[in-house]
Amino acid sequence: MKALLLKLWDRLRSSFWFVPAAMACLAVALAIGAVELDKAVGDDWLERLGWSYSGGAEGASLLLGTVAGSMIAIAGTVFSMTLVAMSLASSQLGPRLLRNFMRDTANQVVLGTFVATFVYCLLVLRTIRRADEVAFVPNLAVSLGVLLAIFSIGVLIYFIHHVSVSIQANEVVAKVGRELEEGIGKLFPGHLGEPGSEATKAPGEADLPAAFASEARPVGANEDGYLQLIDADALMALAREEDLLLRLECRPGHYLVQGQSMVMVWPAERVTEALVEKLNDAFVFGNQRTATQDVEFSFLQLVEIAVRALSPGINDPFTAISCVDRLGSALCRLACRDTPSPLRFDSHGRLRLVAPGATFAGIVDTAFNQIRQSARSNPAVAIRMLDAIAQIAGHVQHAQDAACLQRHADMIVRGAREGVPEVEDLLVVEARFMAATQVLRTLHG
Repeated sequence: MKALLLKLWDRLRSSFWFVPAAMACLAVALAIGAVELDKAVGDDWLERLGWSYSGGAEGASLLLGTVAGSMIAIAGTVFSMTLVAMSLASSQLGPRLLRNFMRDTANQVVLGTFVATFVYCLLVLRTIRRADEVAFVPNLAVSLGVLLAIFSIGVLIYFIHHVSVSIQANEVVAKVGRELEEGIGKLFPGHLGEPGSEATKAPGEADLPAAFASEARPVGANEDGYLQLIDADALMALAREEDLLLRLECRPGHYLVQGQSMVMVWPAERVTEALVEKLNDAFVFGNQRTATQDVEFSFLQLVEIAVRALSPGINDPFTAISCVDRLGSALCRLACRDTPSPLRFDSHGRLRLVAPGATFAGIVDTAFNQIRQSARSNPAVAIRMLDAIAQIAGHVQHAQDAACLQRHADMIVRGAREGVPEVEDLLVVEARFMAATQVLRTLHG
């Protein structure tokens, strides 16, 4: 249930309708409240203030009608500008980034402001009655409509500035980089067991039961798609309740085919149809990867921008270098954090869940492989990648992580030797390679 709620909340945050709909509901409440207040207290106190609307019913109707018409027209313009910005970002930076633009709260609030003002004016307009009836002009509500219109003009000016800034490549890269750093902070280290129940043992010190490999029963996925979320708390609770040992066969970001093994359950004789259904409820699938529990996806967003920038059709090495800088910054933070143990224990110290996660070496491969392959003939990007490796080397804590960085430095320089035609450029790449290697050897032998 928790994973489903997280998925629902993520969808709401990535939609263009949720925030405007919520603001429209607030506008309905404001319109009703303002009109009822007008009926209850009258407008004498407003006239003494000197700023409220004091015209007749015809003027109030014309004023609110004009505001409502202009607001819905501006809302259409804002939506069109947003679609143009998204189209430009998709063609230049990659379609995976459309979700980031849709999650932009500023765009949602701007669209919601115009929709809410339109709804407010429309509802107040229907309460105005002419003199041939029982005359009623809600002066307070009309005055609030004017204030909302003035505020909406300010929001429009802000939106024009915001769109102009948000489609700049460096701003997009910086925003994705910040989201990546936030994801690293949430997922490394991560706790899937009871608070404080994580064992301090190394993974090899608590082995699975000898009969696990032969007796454990696999539970397969009930649909095709990308694994987006795993409700680890539900799995731990289920393992304690049924006295089970679970081992995950996949992690968020993997694509699974219906029937493919997701989790191994031991002992097998306790597996029932009801248990299989409960296990499947803890896994949430979707049509695309998300960054909620999949830190590699955030790395891939920066990689996609860099690879597109290095393509012959765009040929923008400066954007690629900016992506490499952000990737290096994120990897420095990641190198300083402990990778969570795959072994999860309950409050009694019993092994309940084995949940292999992303490793530093695997994430480094994700960050550098495609960029390195696309930058074989671009010495500037190769140099910046070697500089990033030298920076990351100062933060890694384990010898195997340093060996991974050395392996990538070797591949970068080999690619440059084959792809860079200019000898002087190659000498600079070789010098940066030697500098990175020296840092790795000095700090990690």
